[in-house]
Amino acid sequence: MIHYLFDIDGTLVRAGGAGARSLAAVMMTRYGVADACRGISAAGRTDPAIVHEIFEKALGRAPAEGESEAVIAAYLEELDRALGTSGSTLRVLPGAADTLHALAARPEVRLAVATGNVRGGARIKLHHAGLAPHFDLDRTGGYGCDSAVRAVLVARAVERAGAGPADTVVVVGDTVHDVNAARAVGAVCVGITTGSDPAEVLSAAGADVVIDELPALVPWHAARFAA
Repeated sequence: MIHYLFDIDGTLVRAGGAGARSLAAVMMTRYGVADACRGISAAGRTDPAIVHEIFEKALGRAPAEGESEAVIAAYLEELDRALGTSGSTLRVLPGAADTLHALAARPEVRLAVATGNVRGGARIKLHHAGLAPHFDLDRTGGYGCDSAVRAVLVARAVERAGAGPADTVVVVGDTVHDVNAARAVGAVCVGITTGSDPAEVLSAAGADVVIDELPALVPWHAARFAA
C-alpha cells in the first residue's frame, strides 16, 4: 500500500492570507493588539507554534493554560466566515482535485493529510476548497493539534494510516519543514514548488523528487511504483 500524506497550504490550496487576517482579528478583539501577525512566517509551521509566537511578540509572554486553545477556537470561527464569503481569497492550486482523484482511483493508494493546521482548520479549508471528500479527516491524518512539532504530527498521520513495514509513505509538501518531517519518519518526500520554498532549497533539504505542479505527481507515481 502507498500512503500519501498531503500538506494543505501551499500544496493543495492557497488561502491568500486569510489565516493571518483571521488570527489578527481575534487578537485585536480579545487583546486589543493590532497587526499581531505582522512579521510572523506561517509557512510549514503548526497553528499552535504560530499562536505561541504571536503571544510572545505581541504580548511579551507565553499563553496561559487554555489560552492558546481559546484563541484557536475563535480563529476557526473567523476563518470559516472569511472563507465562506463571496470575497474569499482561497484558491485551489491547479490540478489539485484531478490529481487527488487520479491517485485515489488506484487500488494501491490511500490519501490523508499531514498539516500544521489543527484538524478544524484543515476541515474548513478543504471544505471551502471542495477537496474534503478526498480525505477521511475524522479517522486519518496528522494535524497541528496533535503536536506543535511537524515530525510528530506526520508520525501520527503514519500511525493513523495503519502503514505497515511493507507499505510506503509519501509526504507531499512545499517547505523544508515537510521534507525534514518526512526524513524523520523514514518517508519518501515529494517537494512541490507551488509554495514558499524553491526547488533548490527543497532538493538541498533532501526531497526525493521536486515537482512544479501537482499533476506531475501522477506520472511520477506510475514510474516510481511500477509493478
